[in-house]
This record gives sequence, C-alpha cells and structure tokens, in this order.
Amino acid sequence: MGSNEKVQIGVIGAGNIGNVHMNELKQIDQCVLTAVTDVFPELAHTRAREHGIPKVHDNYKALLADPHVDAVVVAVPNEMHAPIAIEALEAGKHVLLEKPMAFNAASAKDIVRAFLKSKRVLMMAHQMRWEPLNMQVKEQIEKGELGRIYNVKTGWMRRKGIPGWGTWFTQMHKSGGGPLIDIGVHMIDLSLHLMGGPKPVSVYGTTYAEFGPKKRGIGTWGKPDWNGLFDVEDLATALIKMDNGSTLSLDVSWAANTDFNDNQPYVYLMGSEGGASLRGGKGRFHKEVFDRTADVELVIPPGDEGSRRRMSLHFIECIKEGKEPITSAMTGLTNSLILEAIYESSRTGQAVTLDWSL
Repeated sequence: MGSNEKVQIGVIGAGNIGNVHMNELKQIDQCVLTAVTDVFPELAHTRAREHGIPKVHDNYKALLADPHVDAVVVAVPNEMHAPIAIEALEAGKHVLLEKPMAFNAASAKDIVRAFLKSKRVLMMAHQMRWEPLNMQVKEQIEKGELGRIYNVKTGWMRRKGIPGWGTWFTQMHKSGGGPLIDIGVHMIDLSLHLMGGPKPVSVYGTTYAEFGPKKRGIGTWGKPDWNGLFDVEDLATALIKMDNGSTLSLDVSWAANTDFNDNQPYVYLMGSEGGASLRGGKGRFHKEVFDRTADVELVIPPGDEGSRRRMSLHFIECIKEGKEPITSAMTGLTNSLILEAIYESSRTGQAVTLDWSL
C-alpha cells in the first residue's frame, strides 16, 4: 500500500466497543471508515450517520466482499471472533480483532493458521499496552532497570460489576467464560508484555460462581435479561509458570465481597534490580538505594493522546509498513492457551501443561 493511500476500514459489530473503535479511527488522517455492519441493521445505520460512514452492509460476508474495504475491526460476541476473523483473512483483509482472540484455544489456533497463510496483518486490540504509564515501565524494563523480572502479581477485582446478566456475556456457550476471559485476559496480556514475553508452560487455577447464580453483584455495563442464563464464573484465581522459571499470579472478579485495590486493575512487578507498581492509572518504581527503599512516582505526560488512539495508529502503521503488531497473532494465542488452561485446571483440580502445537 502506498504511503499516501488511506487505509479503508470496515467495522463488523456496531455495539459499544465497535463504536469506541469508530470514534478513534475517524480521527486518524491515514485511514477512512468506509463500511459498517451489525446483526441489528438499525444500529448499523445509526453508527453510519454518527460517523459519516458511506456504506451499511446487510451482513459481515457482504462487507468482506466489499472492494472498498482494506481492513476490518471485528467487534462482535466472543463466539464469532474466530469465524469472522478467519473469513476476513481469507478474503485478503487486515484484521484488528477484539479480545479475547477466540472462544477457546482450538479456535485461536484456527485463526493463527489462517493468519500464517494470509500474509496480512492480524492485531489484537489490547489497549492497555498503550497506556502511558505502562509504556514508561516497559521502556525502563527494556533498559534493564528492573533486572530479571521473576515474579508478577496482577488482577482486577471488581466488587459489583457483572455485565449484561443473562445475555451472551454470562452464557458459557457464547462468551467462553466470565471475568477471566473478559477482563482477566487484559491483565494476563499486559503482564506478559512487561515481563518480556516469556513462554508460559503450566497453569494451576480455580474459578468460582458465588454471585451470578443468585442474580447479585450486577454492574452497569449492558442491559440484563432476567430470563436469560448465568453459567460462567464470577471470580478466578491462577498461578502461571514460565519457561524461564518466573511466575505470574492472577486474581480477577466481576463481583466479590472485598475492597481489594479499590476495584482497579493492577500489576506488581518484582525484579532483581528494581520493581514497579501499576494500579488504577497510577504508577511507581521501587529501588533500594544506600540500603534504603526509594520510590519514584510516574507521571502521565500532559496532552496525552490516549491508549486507544495509539493502538489505532499502530494498526494503521503496521498495515502501511508491513510490520508485525506489538499485539501479534501469537500473543493472542498465548492468552487463549492460558485462559483455557485455567478453566481446565479448575475442572480437574490439577495443574495443566500448555499445548503449543499448531
């Protein structure tokens, strides 16, 4: 693609997260929104009017056949991630895929195989890697300031935040899981990124459902369907071991009787030469200097453009320059393998070794 050509983008899924992507992409000069589709046609037409999108397609297959679409954003329920992403790659489109990569590890592997054949860009939409404080920590890690990162604690413990009770969010056969696959995947992805991308080899985990089955712990995201179903977890905990001996512990919930970390996402990195803490938009570096502990506060730069803008710009850059995204297909597969292993470990009560075969 020529450096002066604008990337033509179609959005598959016009709901809340699809709308977030449209709001960002329409403000980027190097691309243009050309098409949108949704299973609810009225919503797709509404988004088209709001964002000045010229074409509304009846379904995603019609959008993928559109010659005026170079790349697609896939922002649909989890069960449709793999089918649509694979068809998009086979149609020659670049893909920005919402998390999680797929409904399960087998489907994630199907996407990776399609990607390897396609010679197209496949990027996972993990915007937390582009948060300014997270980027500052990553920069210092790459300079060796933390030394060897050997242990990380991460999580996101929401006290009262079950989304869309009874809808696809809370149905295992549609979502693939609860908070673990919804917000836990963000914390796993960010932690592995900051750790330098070690290869996970084994997982021990447990999941619980103490609030959802009783219709308690309901949050504000999504409209509940009280005639629907809740058969996913509302809390998960796990220990993940890497091939270099380092460990990552995870705690995540949609609902829990706790004020643990003020319901904010967090990452605590412990390294041989220093450490770092990230929690709810704040961050600190930790060192030992002159036999005394010392902390340095991190500061968000004034006028910061935001994580989603940087993520969107990175997607366009990768398409135009033929680069591999920071959140590549293999990072998506890694996350999916870990998620499935946690669920399997909870079912069996045993540690699970990850299967990396394609």
